[in-house]
Amino acid sequence: MCNVIVHSSKFYFILFALFNSVSNFRIASLNTLTQQKIRRVAAYPNNYTAFRWGFLVAESFGLPHLSAYLDSVGSNFSHGANFATAGSTIRRQNTTIFQSGASPISLDVQLVQFSEFHTRSKIISKQGVFHKLLPKEDYFSKALYTFDIGQNDLTASYKLNLTTEQVKLYVPDVLLQLSEAVKRVYDQGGRTFWIHNTGPVGCLPYVLDRFLTSATQLDKYGCGSPFNEVAQYFNQRLKDVVIQLRKQLPLAVIAYVDVYSVKYTLISQAKKLGFELPLRACWGHGGKYNFNNSLRCGGKITVKGKEILIAKSCGNPLVRVNWDGIHFTEAANKWIFQQIASGSFSDPPLPLKTACHLSKDGAMNKFR
Repeated sequence: MCNVIVHSSKFYFILFALFNSVSNFRIASLNTLTQQKIRRVAAYPNNYTAFRWGFLVAESFGLPHLSAYLDSVGSNFSHGANFATAGSTIRRQNTTIFQSGASPISLDVQLVQFSEFHTRSKIISKQGVFHKLLPKEDYFSKALYTFDIGQNDLTASYKLNLTTEQVKLYVPDVLLQLSEAVKRVYDQGGRTFWIHNTGPVGCLPYVLDRFLTSATQLDKYGCGSPFNEVAQYFNQRLKDVVIQLRKQLPLAVIAYVDVYSVKYTLISQAKKLGFELPLRACWGHGGKYNFNNSLRCGGKITVKGKEILIAKSCGNPLVRVNWDGIHFTEAANKWIFQQIASGSFSDPPLPLKTACHLSKDGAMNKFR
């Protein structure tokens, strides 16, 4: 039996999967829908949402989606729970969601929720019908824990008008908190981890539109070099953290997954891979990047007392990379998942299916 738990912000989901063999692979994803419990989120047209990356993982194995942890009605947590919110950061932000868009449910809060879920599941699952609605106790100790978070910490720094060098100085403390989070999960029995690095933030329409970038700061694909430089610095330091964690957590297998390379390949080779306009939002309005921070997805204006929808979806999201200026499209996320699930971009090369069959014996040591 193997379980998967992902703490994430980049695609704003947390994954918690349960399965006991490749043929009986129970997996479910956690996505930004939890954010709807905090504030209203506009409906997405054509069902092409950036928040389906985790859902694509589940669907690829024919498995059910997860109920959100904050959804108290009609939920089934037997195969996991969704703790994720949009805009999550590793470090708590000294601001409100209405001021900056940063979620109040930072990684430390997600971990508290997970700990409560873990503790209460062991007690309540033995009562009445709840044994069918909550995960079994041994699922937690056999989980694959995946962390995909950190990008929002970087962009939050730029929102405070910090320079690239100042943002770099901020990175070690952020990664220290991520390291402590991994240790907390380890202390609760977690043994197998996938840790994703952060993507090329300088290629996101909202970053290119919101933060001033001169022509000399753009690379040959049109991405903002200073922002990608910070992301790469974050990733270099993250890899060092992973190396240290391997020494500190002797019973753990920890894979470092190079999501940055996968996403940059998709953006830089979009046409070759069957995509187009990688730096333009599919669902947005105005400007070079089809992104307007004041008129995001579903944005409307009032003309002579009548509301008119301005920020509309593009005609064919299946060939677009970016969905709303911030998130990737479902098609792009599917391509990204296919690359990283194979283990080709992991150090050590740890395919998803293989990772879920590791244990504390020789199979585990194979990947240390």
